[in-house]
Amino acid sequence: MAAAAAAAGGGPQPPQPELPAPGLALDKAATAAHLKAALSRPDNRAGAEELQALLERVLSAERPLAAAADSEEAAAAGGGGGPGAAEEEALEWCKCLLAGGGGYDEFCAAVRAYDPAALCGLVWTANFVAYRCRTCGISPCMSLCAECFHQGDHTGHDFNMFRSQAGGACDCGDSNVMRESGFCKRHQIKSSSNIPCVPKDLLMMSEFVLPRFIFCLIQYLREGYNEPAADVPSEKDLNKVLQLLEPQISFLEDLTKMGGAMRSVLTQVLTNQQNYKDLTSGLGENSCAKKSHEKYLIALKSSGLTYPEDKLVYGIQEPSAGTSTLAVQGFAGATGTLGQLDSSDEEDQDGSQGLGKRKRVKLSSSTKDQSIMDVLKHKSFLEELLFWTIKYEFPQKMVTFLLNMLPDQEYKVAFTKTFVQHYAFIMKTLKKSHESDTMSNRIVHISVQLFSNEELARQVTEECQLLDIMVTVLLYMMESCLIKSELQDEENSLHVVVNCGEALLKNNTYWPLVSDFINILSHQSVAKRFLEDHGLLVTWMNFVSFFQGMNLNKRELNEHVEFESQTYYAAFAAELEACAQPMWGLLSHCKVRETQEYTKNVVRYCIEALQDWFDAINFVDEPAPNQVTFHLPLHRYYAMFLSKAVKCQELDLDSVLPDQEMLMKLMIHPLQIQASLAEIHSNMWVRNGLQIKGQAMTYVQSHFCNSMIDPDIYLLQVCASRLDPDYFISSVFERFKVVDLLTMASQHQNTVLDAEHERSMLEGALTFLVILLSLRLHLGMSDDEILRAEMVAQLCMNDRTHSSLLDLIPENPNPKSGIIPGSYSFESVLSAVADFKAPVFEPGGSMQQGMYTPKAEVWDQEFDPVMVILRTVYRRDVQSAMDRYTAFLKQSGKFPGNPWPPYKKRTPLHPSYKGLMRLLHCKTLHIVLFTLLYKILMDHQNLSEHVLCMVLYLIELGLENSADEESDEEASVCGPERCHDSWFPGSNLVSNMRHFINYVRVRVPETAPEVKRDSSASTSSDSLSSLHSSRRPKVLQRENSGTAQVFSLVAERRKKFQEIINRSNSEANQVVRPKTSSKWSAPGSALQLTTAILEIKESILSLLIKLHHKLSGKQNSYYPPWLDDLEILIQPEIPKYSHGDGITAVERILLKAALQSRMNKRIIEEICRKVTPPVPPKKITAAEKKTLDKEERRQKARERQQKLLAEFASRQKSFMETAMDVDSPENDIPMEIATAEPQVSEAVYDCVICGQSGPSSEDRPTGLVVLLQASSVLGQCRDNVEPKKLPISEEEQIYPWDTCAAVHDVRLSLLQRYFKDSSCLLAVSIGWEGGVYVQTCGHTLHIDCHKSYMESLRNDQVLQGFSVDKGEFTCPLCRQFANSVLPCYPGNNVENNLWQRPSNKSIQDLIKEVEELQGRPGAFPVSISSETNLSKEMESVMKDIKNTTQKKYRDYSKTPGSPDNDFLFMYSVARTNLELELIHRGGNLCSGGASTAGKRSCLNQLFLVLALHMRLYSIDSEYNPWSKLTQLVEEMNSQLGNEEQPEVPILYHDVTSLLLIQILMMPQPLRKDHFTCIVKVLFTLLYTQALAALSIKCNEEDRSAWKQTGALKKNTCDAEKSYEVLLSFVISELSKGKLYHEEGTQECAMVSPIAWSPESMEKYLQDFCLPFLRITSLLQHHLFGEDLPSCQEEEEFSVLSSCLGLLPTFYQTEHPFISASCLDWPVPAFDIISQWCSEINSFTERHAEQGKALLIQESRWKLPHLLQLPENYNTIFQYYHRKTCSVCTKVPKDPAVCLVCGTFVCLKGLCCKQQSYCECVLHSQNCGAGTGIFLLINASVIIIIRGHRFCLWGSVYLDAHGEEDRDLRRGKPLYICKERYKVLEQQWISHTFDHINKRWGPHYNGL
Repeated sequence: MAAAAAAAGGGPQPPQPELPAPGLALDKAATAAHLKAALSRPDNRAGAEELQALLERVLSAERPLAAAADSEEAAAAGGGGGPGAAEEEALEWCKCLLAGGGGYDEFCAAVRAYDPAALCGLVWTANFVAYRCRTCGISPCMSLCAECFHQGDHTGHDFNMFRSQAGGACDCGDSNVMRESGFCKRHQIKSSSNIPCVPKDLLMMSEFVLPRFIFCLIQYLREGYNEPAADVPSEKDLNKVLQLLEPQISFLEDLTKMGGAMRSVLTQVLTNQQNYKDLTSGLGENSCAKKSHEKYLIALKSSGLTYPEDKLVYGIQEPSAGTSTLAVQGFAGATGTLGQLDSSDEEDQDGSQGLGKRKRVKLSSSTKDQSIMDVLKHKSFLEELLFWTIKYEFPQKMVTFLLNMLPDQEYKVAFTKTFVQHYAFIMKTLKKSHESDTMSNRIVHISVQLFSNEELARQVTEECQLLDIMVTVLLYMMESCLIKSELQDEENSLHVVVNCGEALLKNNTYWPLVSDFINILSHQSVAKRFLEDHGLLVTWMNFVSFFQGMNLNKRELNEHVEFESQTYYAAFAAELEACAQPMWGLLSHCKVRETQEYTKNVVRYCIEALQDWFDAINFVDEPAPNQVTFHLPLHRYYAMFLSKAVKCQELDLDSVLPDQEMLMKLMIHPLQIQASLAEIHSNMWVRNGLQIKGQAMTYVQSHFCNSMIDPDIYLLQVCASRLDPDYFISSVFERFKVVDLLTMASQHQNTVLDAEHERSMLEGALTFLVILLSLRLHLGMSDDEILRAEMVAQLCMNDRTHSSLLDLIPENPNPKSGIIPGSYSFESVLSAVADFKAPVFEPGGSMQQGMYTPKAEVWDQEFDPVMVILRTVYRRDVQSAMDRYTAFLKQSGKFPGNPWPPYKKRTPLHPSYKGLMRLLHCKTLHIVLFTLLYKILMDHQNLSEHVLCMVLYLIELGLENSADEESDEEASVCGPERCHDSWFPGSNLVSNMRHFINYVRVRVPETAPEVKRDSSASTSSDSLSSLHSSRRPKVLQRENSGTAQVFSLVAERRKKFQEIINRSNSEANQVVRPKTSSKWSAPGSALQLTTAILEIKESILSLLIKLHHKLSGKQNSYYPPWLDDLEILIQPEIPKYSHGDGITAVERILLKAALQSRMNKRIIEEICRKVTPPVPPKKITAAEKKTLDKEERRQKARERQQKLLAEFASRQKSFMETAMDVDSPENDIPMEIATAEPQVSEAVYDCVICGQSGPSSEDRPTGLVVLLQASSVLGQCRDNVEPKKLPISEEEQIYPWDTCAAVHDVRLSLLQRYFKDSSCLLAVSIGWEGGVYVQTCGHTLHIDCHKSYMESLRNDQVLQGFSVDKGEFTCPLCRQFANSVLPCYPGNNVENNLWQRPSNKSIQDLIKEVEELQGRPGAFPVSISSETNLSKEMESVMKDIKNTTQKKYRDYSKTPGSPDNDFLFMYSVARTNLELELIHRGGNLCSGGASTAGKRSCLNQLFLVLALHMRLYSIDSEYNPWSKLTQLVEEMNSQLGNEEQPEVPILYHDVTSLLLIQILMMPQPLRKDHFTCIVKVLFTLLYTQALAALSIKCNEEDRSAWKQTGALKKNTCDAEKSYEVLLSFVISELSKGKLYHEEGTQECAMVSPIAWSPESMEKYLQDFCLPFLRITSLLQHHLFGEDLPSCQEEEEFSVLSSCLGLLPTFYQTEHPFISASCLDWPVPAFDIISQWCSEINSFTERHAEQGKALLIQESRWKLPHLLQLPENYNTIFQYYHRKTCSVCTKVPKDPAVCLVCGTFVCLKGLCCKQQSYCECVLHSQNCGAGTGIFLLINASVIIIIRGHRFCLWGSVYLDAHGEEDRDLRRGKPLYICKERYKVLEQQWISHTFDHINKRWGPHYNGL
């Protein structure tokens, strides 16, 4: 110690020279320990200096590297050994020094012990899976890592799992962001109390070392950054520097993970201003430091930033450390000095060369504070680190490091202030960035952590002018892309708008900044500051006005636009995100009376901004024609704040409304949008392309409607309630361009509209009025009522899933607005209005999801067509809602016909808006209604039922909302005298309804019929012009025609407007007037208009009654109901009137009119009396005749149609009977193949292509449409009942060696080891894996027709989904997928019947015949040698069958290409198809009958093809198993003398394979008695095998006991049919060999421990034989067409054996059935058995083990199953989504798991690609021979791979509402749906994926 002290005392110099160069081996630990000791003394100056010197040396070793990074040589050397090593060394030194001589790992552990971790703070990057719980969250951005989520208790909460878009951090433990109840177990304890204090010396070294380390990092960043030329940062260079810095930053990141103690040291280091000053000022003598500082200043300058000292304008004294480092002047202080934007200005010029074509507009920045934009002064490491982080475009590592520090509270505040200080700089960098998407995500990753915390946001707002900065930065950002607005006055407009085509808007580059702004506005304290600050509000309105009128559409009148711009996406997104969302944020804080002031402020500045806007665009009173913009954010701000003011703050509406003139201007543009919507839907804008329709749809779409159309309609409602109603109504009709149509005349001229558009525009205008007058969204409905109305409207259009409802119900875009989707009110309203329909399954049909459908009472009382029209994006949805309503009425018996939309009672109006109802009581509207009723009655053209419907709706609305009546009664008496020149006496609809109008003067074209005739004849036709009426006699009218006033809608509107304008400022506008009006004066029209006078003599009431007659088609159909039943007038709400068609509506209206006034009641009765005197059968007028004819014609047409439909239906039915129904494997539909009647000599086939019928012949063969597919389903059978579970932990694994395929594989290779190859290949079947399965739809076609069909498919390029080149096609009749044609063998059925007659030959004779027939080569009716078409086809189909499966599944021989191989393959195809059919029948034949598979089976044809080919191969003559089975051979041993391997002993043969070989070797068609003979012979072998296996199963004592008992009975008469005798004989024979010897311990497995009783032995023998009997019976059923009997499971053996003819007919069934009684030995039993056993004995001499294994054949396979899945999807997800792939050891991006075998694979992963096959495709070939079923872990869906195609099958996991969640977008908990999984398994087993799933696509081996 003394020595060390002396050394230290010797001053800083001496130790330096002794320090060896860092490259040499130096005992770092000793040095570190020595320094630590020196530093822990009280006087540690010397130690400190020594350490500094060491660090200088060590860390400067890194510096050359930075220089090297710049130079190319270093790059070429790949960063060479030198610098890399030095870097490593430096890090090692740092670690050693931190640990102070101890081990670094121990040091880390020691520091962690002092971690007071109350917060989790885990930082993650994009794509990480996290959770969000709305129940626990205070901030909507709250998120939890999976670990904290699962550790906490969130049962029953509203949570979801999500994939992080931008990255985030875990908020567990942070009570500012979430409720404490949701904290996990680890973070619940506020642990600061019980953590011991950190010992001073532990972190002492860190405090000395880290500042140098961080400074070193910063120097690095400075030197690595080269200001790129031409403003394009070279990504490469930046990334290179970052790669070199990777280890340093990682080191810092590791430090942050040591916990709170280390974080607080880091915080000190990062925020200490003194340290920073000392190290970085660049004033010292160190030249390196100087250079570094210069680079830093250059970087600042090039960023358009200044270092405060450089700019004297900002010569403000240093702000004290307490305030922000931002030099901020008073808000207006910087105005005079700056004028144009300076530095950022030049920068923009550089960046904008690409967009130079369009003139950008610059604003002078008088309102903004320049210093915000371009002054930065760094005072600590943290600030400069952030600066470089931004410069380098937010490298992920740096971001993670900065965020990892956030749990430290002090750091959090410092960092947030620093972030705000750099905000403007962030915006500039973001605008320039090429990777703006990545950068945006990184920015938000940081800012969301800082601004979600209300406390922090408030603090920064107060101390750092956060709001000023944000608003200014946003304003600057948008200013870079402004263009001149072309709205209204193109030349002189002063208004500027954003250009939606710029990258800034197109790529949503503004998104991070806007999202931050929305985030901070969600905090009440911050929002209140914003709403109180007038300067800010002015600036913000300024910002919003940039979006006012953007993306202007001009209607193309001549030709179609060449280029459809898609800028509207950008425009809608910008308005929603940049304007509407902040608006909703502000509105959420204006909920109570106390906040009235805020609303007044916003409204005031909004109106000012609007006034400026009207001035800027030179707007007077007429909108420019043929233009529309959907973007009026200022109008919408104004409307929404008005609505809030009245609804929540009890403000008086009139106190915040402007004057009349302003209201008139305000209504123009929103009204223009409504008219344009109608024009767009009338196809008047088609030349503008599809995008204009897109805009119209987006405007009303659920995510936009409550920020766009709703505020617009509300604003129009407000204007309508305060303006003169006549003016408003005439404006509407003028905007909709239908004024000219509203004339009594039958013809008219429309100067502004084509005739074809008139009808839909009129419908549009009336519909708009109905919506305007009946919508109550902002006029008095409560939030819950609104929610209910929205939900009902959506449900009425269509049944909806829960998630689509959530999506379709417009919610305030701001998350804090209260109505959260999925909130309590949502669920309760949903259960009140809708019923849940659980998902149902049609087998093979499309899988449905859980749906909600409206309750009956909702249809009855709440269906609101108006709301539906308002909310439909597609017009067809309105129709859909009406259709559903009609269906409901029919079903419930309320109304049989075609109903009209029902009239719905409205919620009462809020008192402030009562004025709205004056629209219904103004003369102008009444004139329009009267005119339209008249025109409809007179059948004028261009009117529709829809028009009438809306007219009646408006009348009814007027009656419902009329003023008090009685006063009107007397007034009406003096009516006629008082108002002779106007249409109606007053303005009340109730009294005007009864007012008769006698004459109307109209302007009509000279060609109109009115002119030609006497003017008194009222004509019926149709058109539009000015209207006028008078009650004077006709003659007077004539004389007066010159002077009488003509009523014109347009003139009225002008007049009103003039009055109002004159009141406010007369002379100013007179000048402009002519210009605006001239646009609308009618052009000099070709047709001369003349005046005619019509005699009308009707009132609205009389028109209604006549309409009733017209609609019902009967004269005098209306009879006032109250004459019969006075009750009606007392209680008018009669259900019979609530649903119905037009007639019902008219009746309802007349009833309401009568109720409202006694005069009306009297007049209705009078009219009815006038019309009803009994009329003599009258002459039918032409018009009526026309209607009647029409009616008759319609009736006839209807009958014709019914007849056609009936005929069509019956045709379809017969087609469905002959065809089959692919979808359901269970349908029993007979099929026409070989079911021809016996008397027909040959089978007749229909060709589905040419339609001809006929037999299949040699030169023109017919074939069956078949699908060949390789299948490994059989191989998946296991011998245990319990299906395997999908592994969900490391312990659970699935091993495939107990599958059927594996067992058969082992058996074959064992045989091939010891026996002759050719004989092995006849002893077993293959095809358990990769076997070929053949299925057909049952339709036949001529093979030549098929070829031409394929040719046409090949030329037809549109086909997708299957590949014609691979021979794939769809059946021309039923469209089932197929890929080959199986030729039908010409044969006649009669012969077939002859063969089946039982013959009485003895078994010995039959055996001989069989042997002879087998020996006769090619004994086929068709000689193979002659090449006929048929034989060619047979060969080609055989080739297809071979090519269906892979080579490895058909080549098992040791000698490649040997014929034995083909032989084995062919009979195995037969075996595969039989076994699969057995599985489709459930694994046994108890159900009997012919299953559909049987009806549609092609086994018969397949057998003939196989047999034909098998007979080409002669079997080894010396070795035909048949002789071994039926003859005794003498000298056995002679063969064994040869060296070659022996034949396979007959007892090791698979009996079913032998059966197929024997049958396929016979000439076809086969005779029934030969078949039975073969079966009998084989059964004896099978039974012997069973006995041998049984003898091995039991132990030594049992064996000897049985040997004795059997031997005693050996001489009884039926010894050969007694299993005891036979068993004892087998045991004694086999005992001669070594089979039973050497029973070691390992044998115990085979020996079953149970004691054998005769019953259990009998059961064992039967079970052993059953599989053979089942296959044989199936085969017999297919070959000879015999039905299978059904039976109980326990009697299956006896039933099948008697069906096969094994049981003698005289067999009695009284005593228990004994299997041995089926035996029929062809030669003496004991002889043949001993011959068979001796083969085994000679083999077991050498190989006893294998000999025993081969005898026991496991024959009882259970049905195949897919893996069992867990109940909850989360268990699968959590295990697999982070699991590493066993091949490439990475975590796959798209993990998938095979549901057949549980293998984990990388979907699409290039990492596991082999020979251009990706892993899933490869696995599907290995596991399923081309069929793979994979569960995609990250998407919860199942994908099917079939050969070269794939399809998305759907999901077997559904949420609580019965819905799939593809891609886990909603992240709700998912549960297994057992029915769906069963359907999937069923399709797998039955091989019907190809038929049932329709959407297939090629995968190009890329999955």
